[in-house]
Amino acid sequence: MGPMDVAERIRARIHREGPIPFAAYMTMALDEPDGFFARARGAGRAGGDFITSPRVGSLFGRLVARALDDEWRALGEPDPFIVIEGGAGDGTLARDVLRAAPACTRALRYVLVERSPALRAEQRDRLAVEPPEDALGPFVRAGGDGVPEPVAGAGPVVTQLEDLPALSVEGVVFANELLDNLAFGVIERTAAGWSNVCVGLAADGATLTEILVDAPLTGTKSGSAAHGADLGVRLPVAVGAAEWVTQAARTLSRGAILLVDYFATTDELVERSPAWLRTYREHRRGHDPLVSPGECDITADVPLDAVVAAARAAGCSIADGPPPTQAEWLAQLGIAAEVDAARALLERAADPRVTDALVARSTITEAAALTDPSGLGAHRVVRLARSRH
Repeated sequence: MGPMDVAERIRARIHREGPIPFAAYMTMALDEPDGFFARARGAGRAGGDFITSPRVGSLFGRLVARALDDEWRALGEPDPFIVIEGGAGDGTLARDVLRAAPACTRALRYVLVERSPALRAEQRDRLAVEPPEDALGPFVRAGGDGVPEPVAGAGPVVTQLEDLPALSVEGVVFANELLDNLAFGVIERTAAGWSNVCVGLAADGATLTEILVDAPLTGTKSGSAAHGADLGVRLPVAVGAAEWVTQAARTLSRGAILLVDYFATTDELVERSPAWLRTYREHRRGHDPLVSPGECDITADVPLDAVVAAARAAGCSIADGPPPTQAEWLAQLGIAAEVDAARALLERAADPRVTDALVARSTITEAAALTDPSGLGAHRVVRLARSRH
């Protein structure tokens, strides 16, 4: 008998333990050795399952480079300046940021955090990756009497890790569409209050099915709409997102956490129930998340209230008011000027097939996709500030 696949391992665990929380099921379906992300499934056009902003083209990376420069200057231009990208995928965004040659380049240490071994291998195909010890601190040389002296201006240095580093640095933690894929629980409003949605087995002993379990709940149910929610309303519990933000805050001694994702308040999640939970496969909305585990992405709108609460508990601050949409954030970073320059170049181009004209046309198309209010432009950009502690 050969090794069990992810679906068989899920069923075996339920046989041993009884119904498991949805977050545990999601972790197994996505992150097991033969799970969705472990097989390097996910973002991309050909062979991908969904499109993220870095996959639209290089324009997003150029604008992110400007945001990193803004943070670097706000910190007083430290060297080294550590940028940690969570959920870095195959390194596409990092490559585009470096190609944009930001002002912080000579101070830049870019840390790619990615759990998938297959995707880390693809990063090494795109970027010159150095050992972590060369990125997570200043280069040194022997000074007078053999005393090490830091060497400034040695960047950019790129390295990769499986998880957030266990040290405190000055810089930025950036994550684009990461939190929506971290394990979340699901709760449902019942006559008795809120119950956990767990995954169990049907009477046939093989079919995965939902089971409501009355148990102590973790996470946030704050918000006036949650307290008065109708029976059957469901909410996500940001287990993985809250833990990740807490860890990211501890990674920074000073700097900012920039998060781009499908954020929603508790009230908005109540209104969207149950459509805030989605699955994707091959650029189409997928099926029931309990069908064929490991074959599709499982994602949800990220509970903004829970993320902000976790960040504040970890010592971060956030500006008052709703966070900007991606379209608004990119406008602040100058996307309109990029489009205007591209249109001007097209008007001057004698031959629309030359490279510059093709790049200009691509810039215009990318900008439209990145700011589409019914698509990527509707993402929210949350900035969490971390002061020295």
